[in-house]
Amino acid sequence: MQMLAFFYMFDPMYFVYVGPAILLTIWANAKVKRAYAMGSRFQASSGMTGAQTAQRILDVYGITDVVVEPVKSFLGDHYDPSHKKLRLSPDVYNGRSLVALGIAAHEVGHAIQHATSYAPLALRSTLVPMASLGSNLSIILVIAGMLFNIMNLAIAGLIFFGVVVVFQLVNLPVEFNASSRAREILLNQNMITSKEDVVVGQVLNAAAMTYVAATLTAIMTLFYYASIVLGRRN
Repeated sequence: MQMLAFFYMFDPMYFVYVGPAILLTIWANAKVKRAYAMGSRFQASSGMTGAQTAQRILDVYGITDVVVEPVKSFLGDHYDPSHKKLRLSPDVYNGRSLVALGIAAHEVGHAIQHATSYAPLALRSTLVPMASLGSNLSIILVIAGMLFNIMNLAIAGLIFFGVVVVFQLVNLPVEFNASSRAREILLNQNMITSKEDVVVGQVLNAAAMTYVAATLTAIMTLFYYASIVLGRRN
């Protein structure tokens, strides 16, 4: 099975299908690094830290059951809906840069989505366990099905990976909506100026492109494995 996986990894057709998505991922990651480096040079005129920004937005929206806490993980910023905790990395939690405020506001955007029962977020939360299972199991099933010539097993793998693709597609509006909420909130609450919003927008838009790249990679990977399985079946 390992030999078959090795073969597919270096199959030229794999790069025909997934290569453009890989290039987009590399470009998106470079864009994020540039945007973060640029945004980190600018201190927010409000003088607020990321933690203060997050807490103020929560207060404005009357969300009292979400706790803002630091997490010792670089770029580990996230909102945990199951425990209602907003976890911010040290540079964001204590930082006063436009990057820190933008990321903090983005994560609070997810908390607001949760509090207002934003449908795509609810759907994403439902898909998380299935997508996690699918990402770990799907390729194993595809390779095992091809290795032992059990097409139904390979097709089951495609279905599992299809769930991963659906999750990525649902994730896009969730992330874009959180970013748009973040910019609107920061401006409306006078935590950033209109000029600072341009920088925050560049940071959040760059981050959003990584989700686009991940979605495209998942879609093209599904197409690649589908071409192999369905081609063998025919």
